[in-house]
Parts: sequence; structure tokens; C-alpha cells
Amino acid sequence: MGVQWREKHYIHSDNCDYKKQCKLSALLEWMQRAGDAQLGHYGVSLDEMIRQGMAWMLVTIDLEWKRLPVYGETIEIVTWNRGATGVQWQRDFRIYGPDGADWIAQARTSWVLVDLNKRRILRASACPYDLPAHPDDCVGGMPRKVEVPDGLNREHAYDMTVRLSSIDMNGHLNNARFGDICLDALQPEELERGLSRFRITYHREAVLNDKIAVIRSAWQEGHCFISGVTEEGSAYFDAMLAADRGEMQRSDGK
Repeated sequence: MGVQWREKHYIHSDNCDYKKQCKLSALLEWMQRAGDAQLGHYGVSLDEMIRQGMAWMLVTIDLEWKRLPVYGETIEIVTWNRGATGVQWQRDFRIYGPDGADWIAQARTSWVLVDLNKRRILRASACPYDLPAHPDDCVGGMPRKVEVPDGLNREHAYDMTVRLSSIDMNGHLNNARFGDICLDALQPEELERGLSRFRITYHREAVLNDKIAVIRSAWQEGHCFISGVTEEGSAYFDAMLAADRGEMQRSDGK
């Protein structure tokens, strides 16, 4: 495997949305699984991390695509560790279609290592494992956290309560599920026009029975901002969706 990890996935019907495209949450799940698998290959399993009193916490995902995979295709996910900058670790991804010739999607993700007992972020030097980095291949720099523009008008989209069916083995709402939460804030006609990018920053865990108010902005210059907030108004996440570039050009008459 070297410093890049590769996994193939067939797009089954239960991985797809009503357009026969791979669900964003399925793609995010597979990316997460591929990263975990590479860490496990280096001897850094979830159980080993817990034994050390540590855990990886995802901070930001920046995923862009030329197109989403569709039903019946086999895709290949390639991932690698870019190493650490300050306290943040970067992991990149590329996703290839059936012909394997060019990527159809790529992503940058940032992570921090946390002390489970003290609930604090650890310096990169505190990592007790040898994690080979692959700095030569690069999707881009460390992804920027999503920052909702000051004064942006946002409206209530819907409310949700975290139920048992959404809880993973770590006891919280899995990171990949937030892709569905964001898309559920859109109207069918918005989804029909297509998307090309999903960027999300996680601020806090959501656990059983948490109530999340999902709020969103209107589209401005091809972007829509979506957030999940507590009853007190603090954020679970902030996300940004970008419209399909081709559709934007067609709607502008270009």
C-alpha cells in the first residue's frame, strides 16, 4: 500500500439518492472508513487509540466534485496522510471513476488529536505512533474552517432530534450524517440544479436526544450556508454548499 491507501466501492442502490447518484453521506462514510483502514494498517486502531487515552477529532472537510458517482459504478478512493501543521493533521482524498483515468472528486480534511481524559487538543508531537506522511501529492493546503459571513440573513429550515438510529459506536451522531442534514435543508429544485462542493466545520458533538435547529441562507454568488444550532444558539456545525458550476454558467447565460 505504501503511503497511499486504496479502496474500491461498488455503488449499490441503497447508496444512492432519488437521482441515482451516490449519497453525499455514503461518500463521506467511505472516506472515513478508508482513513481508518490506513491508520489500522499502521497499528493505530480505534481500540489502540482508546488504550492510549486519545482520539482523532475531525475539524473540517472540504470536498469538491466534477460529478458524483452513480448507481452501478465502481469507484476507487485513494487517501494519504499529509502530516501535521501546528496541532492540525491533514488527510487528503481523491476519488476515481470506473475508468480510473482522472479524479471525479477530491477532498482535504483536517483533524486534531485529543486527550480523552482531559478533553483537550494535543500537540502533534504527542502522537506516539509512526504515521508515514506523503507530502509530495497534494489536493491543496489545510482546509479553512467554514466562517459564516457577518450579517448574513438565515432562516429556519427544520428541527431534528438525534435518535438512536443516528448514533454510532462512539456514542454520537456520525460525521457523515451531517451531509444528509445539510441536503435536507434544500428544496428539490435546488438539488435538481446540482452541487459541486461541500465544506463543513464541526464545532461540537451531537449525542442522543440533542435537539438541532437547522438554519440556512439564500443562495448568494453560487453559495449557500447551513448551520446546526443548539436551543441556546451555539453551533454544532457550519457548512457551505456550492452550486454546480455548469448550471451557474447556464443560468447566467454564459
